Amino acid sequence: MNSPLQNLLPYWWILLIVVMLLGYKWILRFFGVVLIPQDSIGIVDKKFVLLGSKRALPEGQIVALNGEAGVQADTLAPGLHFFLWPWQYRVTTQMFLLVPQGRIGLVESRAGVPLPQGRVLAKKVECDSFQNTRAFLTGGGERGSQITVIPPGTYRINTEMFTVEAADALEIPSAGVGVVTTKEGKSLPTGDIAGPEIANHSMFQDGQAFVDAGGYKGLQTQVLLAGRYFIHPKFATVEVKPLTLVPIANVGVVIAYVGAPGKDVTGEAFKHGNLVNKGERGVWIDVLDPGKYPINPYTHSVEIVPTANVVLNWANDKSEAHMLDKNLSTITVRSSDGFKFNLDVSQIIHIPRSDAPKVIARFGNMMNLVTQVLEPTIGNYFRNAAQHSDVIDFLKTRQERQIEARDSIRAAVEQYNVGAVDTLIGDIDPPDALMKTLTDRKVADQQRVTYQTQQQAEDERTKLQKASALADTQASVVSAERRVSIADYDAQSTVKKAQGEANARVAQAEAEARTITLTGDATAARTKAVGAAEAEVVKLKIASMEAGNFAMIETAKALAGATVKWVPDIVAGGSGANDSSIGTLLLANLLKGQMAK
Repeated sequence: MNSPLQNLLPYWWILLIVVMLLGYKWILRFFGVVLIPQDSIGIVDKKFVLLGSKRALPEGQIVALNGEAGVQADTLAPGLHFFLWPWQYRVTTQMFLLVPQGRIGLVESRAGVPLPQGRVLAKKVECDSFQNTRAFLTGGGERGSQITVIPPGTYRINTEMFTVEAADALEIPSAGVGVVTTKEGKSLPTGDIAGPEIANHSMFQDGQAFVDAGGYKGLQTQVLLAGRYFIHPKFATVEVKPLTLVPIANVGVVIAYVGAPGKDVTGEAFKHGNLVNKGERGVWIDVLDPGKYPINPYTHSVEIVPTANVVLNWANDKSEAHMLDKNLSTITVRSSDGFKFNLDVSQIIHIPRSDAPKVIARFGNMMNLVTQVLEPTIGNYFRNAAQHSDVIDFLKTRQERQIEARDSIRAAVEQYNVGAVDTLIGDIDPPDALMKTLTDRKVADQQRVTYQTQQQAEDERTKLQKASALADTQASVVSAERRVSIADYDAQSTVKKAQGEANARVAQAEAEARTITLTGDATAARTKAVGAAEAEVVKLKIASMEAGNFAMIETAKALAGATVKWVPDIVAGGSGANDSSIGTLLLANLLKGQMAK
C-alpha cells in the first residue's frame, strides 16, 4: 500500500510552481534580479565595494554619487533590474510620493552644501522637482529646507535623500487680499516699512526668483488677489485681510506710507498739508470712488470721506450709523437771566469730492474734523448766543435762532473745506422751575381758552334757543307781516284813492272856478249893462219925479226886498186913525207893485 507522500510524488512539479509563485521575489533576488512595481521606486543601499579606491563616502556626504558604499543617489525605476546581488545591495521599495490636490510638498534635504549664514531656506536647484538626486547634488543643492515647493502630483523622490511634508496651499477668498511678509531677501533700508514691488516671481510662488530679483525681506507692498497659491510657508507668511470697501456716497482718500517721496501738487494756496500723485508717499490727490479695492492696510490706509450730507447730533445717547458723533453730547448753555438749560443740536455738513483729500491732509480723518473743528465751533456758538437771551425768549425765537446759527456756522467752517448745509435745534430742556412757571401759564391760557369756548358755546346755545323761538312764532310773524302788508296796501290804496278824489275835486273846483269866473264875468257884464240901463231909467224917473218921492220909493223897495213883514196880514184899527192907516196900506201896495216891476 502506497503512503500519501508517494501518492503526491507525481505532482511535484505543481508543488514547485506554487513555491516559485509564492517566493519568486526571493528566488529572483537570489540571482541578483530586482522587480520594482509600477507604483514604486527602488532605493539602493550599497553595502560594500569589492574593488576600487572609492570605498567610503566623502566626509559630510550621506548619498553616494560615484558608486561608494552607502545609499545611492540614483533610484530604480519600475521594472526588472539585474546584478543587484543580495549580499552586496539592499534594495528598498518605496511607493511614489503623492501630493494631493489643494496641498503642496515642503522638501527638506538631508544632504548638500551647508546653508550660507543668514539664510533659512536652501536655494533652488533644477532637479526635476527633487526626483533627480544626482542633479540636485551636482548642481550645488543645499542642505535643509528648500525654497522650492512641489505642487500637487505624483513624484519619484528618494526619501532617503529628501523628506517631504504636505501642507495646505494658500487660498485667498474672493472678498480678501493677501498681505505678504517674506523671510528671505535683502534687509530693508532704514526708514522703509515694506519692500517695493518685485516683478517675475509668480506672486511669491517662486521664492528664488524673488530673491534673485533683489527682493527685500519683511513686509511687502505687493498683495495677493483672490486665488490659490503654492507659497512656501517658511519663505513667506500671508495674512488675509478684507478688501477695502468704499461705500456709495463716499470716496476713499489714500494715505501711502511707502513709495518715493511725493512732491506737493496743491500749490501755495493750500498750506495745511501735502497732496501727492498716486504711487508716491503721502496723501494722494486722486480719490477712490465707490467700490472694493485690494489695498495693503499696512502700507496704505484709506480714509472714508462721505460726499453725501452728513448729520451730526449733539444729543445724549443718539448717534448716526457713521458713528462720527458718538462722542458728542447735549450742549449745556447759560442764559442772560442766569438759568442753565440743555439743548440738542443737529448739524448737517457736506464735503465735496474734490475737497476730500484736503480735509484728510489737514485733519487726518473725519473724526478729527468733528472733534477739532465742528464740536468746539458749534458748542461755543450756542453758548455765546444763549448769553444774549433769556430762556423764554430763546424758546420763542427758536426759528430765528436756527437761521442765525446756520449762517454763522456756515461761514465759520467754510475755511476748513467743509460745507455747512443746515443747523437744526432739537429738544430744549429749560430748568424745572421755569418750566413749571411756563406750564402754569400755559394751563391758565388753556383754561381761558376753555372758558371762552364754553362762553361761545353758551352764546351759540342762546342763539339756537332764539332761533327755535323765532321758528315757533314764524307762522304768526308771517301772518302779521301779511296783514301789515295788506294794511299797507290798503293805506296806499286809500291814499291813492284820496289823491284821486282830491285831484278830481281840484279838477272839478278848477272847472267850477272857471265856470264861476266865466259866469261872474258874464253876470258882471250883464249886471253892468243892466245897472247902466237902470241908472239911465233912474235918471229918467228922477227927472220925472221929485227928489223926495224918489227917495221914498227906493226906501220902500229896499224894505220890500227884505224878509221882514212890515205890514201885518190882518189889520185891526180904531177910530181916529183911519186916514193914516189907509195911507200906509196904499204905500205898501205901491211898494209891492214897484218890486214886482
